Amino acid sequence: MSGDPQQTLGALLARLEVRERQIAVEAEAAREQIAQLTALLDGLAQAAEHITITRKTLLELPDETPPAPATPTPALPGGPAYQRIMAVFAEADAPLRARNVCEAMDLDLVPNNINNVLIKLKRLTGRGILDETEQGLFTRPRP
Repeated sequence: MSGDPQQTLGALLARLEVRERQIAVEAEAAREQIAQLTALLDGLAQAAEHITITRKTLLELPDETPPAPATPTPALPGGPAYQRIMAVFAEADAPLRARNVCEAMDLDLVPNNINNVLIKLKRLTGRGILDETEQGLFTRPRP
């Protein structure tokens, strides 16, 4: 080992002092970061608590939504044939074709009767009284 042991010891102590100051600075910076993160966590916890209180309050409010107005039933076209057709659909448990309606109404299964019933079924569909689920297949609308 060359040199003065005092000088070597002095250099070592000086380096230790420098390192000690660096550690103190880093520790203070870490404390500041911890304080900032703690403040952030406190703010988030408070926001979550406010949301919880708001949600609970909203759930406790009475439902003030007015009931939906009843949809008026479309007017049935005049004539007894329409009442008879609707009576057939009231008893039906499946969609019907014009031919089925004619059979239920005890009409002769001739093209003229089937076409007249089909025209009436289309008119009822146009008014929203019946639904045509597929071409030529009619049923009462489901609520």
